[in-house]
Amino acid sequence: PSGKRLRTIHTCTSRFRNSKMIWCIPSDPEWGSCSLGVFICLGCSGIHRSIPEISKVKSLSLAGWNDTEVQFMAENGNETMRRMYEAAVPVYYYRPTHKDCQVLKEQWIRAKYERKEFIETRDGMLMKRGRDNGQFLNRRFILSKRGGTLKYFTKYDAKEPKAVIKVDSINATFQPQKTGNPNGLQLTYLKDYSTRNIFLYHESGKEIVDWFNSIRAVQFHYLSVAFPGATDAEIKPKLTRNFLIEGYMEKTGPRQTEGFKKRWFTLDHRRLMYFKEPLDAFAKGEVFLGHSDQGYSATAGLPAGTHCNSAWHYGITIVTPDRSFLFTCDTEGEQQDWLKHFNKVIHTQMSPQEYNMEAVFRRRY
Repeated sequence: PSGKRLRTIHTCTSRFRNSKMIWCIPSDPEWGSCSLGVFICLGCSGIHRSIPEISKVKSLSLAGWNDTEVQFMAENGNETMRRMYEAAVPVYYYRPTHKDCQVLKEQWIRAKYERKEFIETRDGMLMKRGRDNGQFLNRRFILSKRGGTLKYFTKYDAKEPKAVIKVDSINATFQPQKTGNPNGLQLTYLKDYSTRNIFLYHESGKEIVDWFNSIRAVQFHYLSVAFPGATDAEIKPKLTRNFLIEGYMEKTGPRQTEGFKKRWFTLDHRRLMYFKEPLDAFAKGEVFLGHSDQGYSATAGLPAGTHCNSAWHYGITIVTPDRSFLFTCDTEGEQQDWLKHFNKVIHTQMSPQEYNMEAVFRRRY
């Protein structure tokens, strides 16, 4: 390294030696992982080299270090990375020292950095579609197990998040066709009782799937705490889910005299949401589908005398305790497909949480 870079690395290693975070190095560290931002000893460097897709190892004195790598080491270091990668180590988990055998040290390193077993937060950059301009831009996301939140920031070093989303309201579903990207992920959550969509992707398929499963893991933890008597089998269906059906229909307004307009519809269990376009950030409106015993029904056709200017002739009428909703489909097959899903939901018993949701919807809409 150049003199300036070497001095920076020396300052970092001195700070590391004086910390109380040393577990594997009896003397000065000789190596560093420029991808993880940690200093390591000769013995551990061999283990790190066995996971090159995660840890890029360099000698502190012999290898060439660029300014970005040096800056990354200076900004992170072992104490910072330990707080991240060892945030949730179980009390029973054995932490090896430099005196322990190879298998203990190797599995400890792999558990931390490869399997990420002890992380309470997930922090990384994802491409997010802009709400207004439709451009995908790089944004920082932080998922916190302890806080039960997903935050995103418009800049990596931004102090305040653009949004803080509670994990209990998030649904995540892969949408490669809708987003036009094979790794496209749609996040849906409630903001002020209205549906908000965020569309994301990452060039790495592994990275976007890891984010998807991390969201499910945090949701599982949240629900396990919220419902301590629930079994894993009872909690699992409450995690992320695919939409039951999506597609275009035409709808008229509440007076049923307005012209029919084409909208994109998404059925997420009991919530039928409609958007002007498939990638809109906010739903223009929602219909809650309760149980048939509460007065909900879905039938083919439109009420007699309905003024219908729609070019689509296959009607659907959804009746709720408060009003009726009229839709038209382009084909009979689409009409029957929507009706099949509507009636399956309407004839499924409601949970206590869904009764609460129904009350909110009826007040709002």
